[in-house]
Amino acid sequence: MSFDAIDWGDIGIAAIDTLSMLGGALGFTILFGLPLGILLFLTGRQQMLQQPVFYGILSFVLNILRSVPFIILLIMLMPVTVLLTGTSLGVRGVIPPLVFGTAPFFARLVEAALREVDRGIIEASQAMGGSTFQIVFRALLPEALPGLIAAVTVTSIVLVDYTAMSGAIGGGGIGDLAIRYGYQRFQTEVMVVTVVILILLVQLLQASGNRLVAHFSRK
Repeated sequence: MSFDAIDWGDIGIAAIDTLSMLGGALGFTILFGLPLGILLFLTGRQQMLQQPVFYGILSFVLNILRSVPFIILLIMLMPVTVLLTGTSLGVRGVIPPLVFGTAPFFARLVEAALREVDRGIIEASQAMGGSTFQIVFRALLPEALPGLIAAVTVTSIVLVDYTAMSGAIGGGGIGDLAIRYGYQRFQTEVMVVTVVILILLVQLLQASGNRLVAHFSRK
């Protein structure tokens, strides 16, 4: 196995595409997943806005989205992706399915992080006359920050896996390169390099997340 024939320019472009997909999808996942997670928490049992029926429906819908394998979700959402971005290929074409696939997952992690907050903090905030909005943004979210950072870290690692998987339908990035060259053209050295890059990226994300969690936990 020789690495001399590898086009490092293609590797660099694929790595940038993967980072673009990761950054774009993670941003939208947080944008949609965080409010969903807060809503799940607030409408859950014995919470401030308890609504069992609404919670049950929302929970059911999110569970359905979470249960669909991502590769199938990619194919199912092609018409929606084309409608939103004008294409189902490349970096733009894969971001909507990535968000659909990870926002429900992230919402559940947010709900779990909020449930870990000491209930006494909520009761004390209510006793001081705080509104639901004030309690959420001035008490709940700051107290749950380490858990929320851990949730973002886990979600970003899941997104790395999904971006690699999107290469199967021309999503671009490292996964696309691994499939086109490493698998279809039997260039083992390309497969090795792409796997190493993905491993390093995951390790970097996990290490960064761990440091941030530790930093905010001390505060």
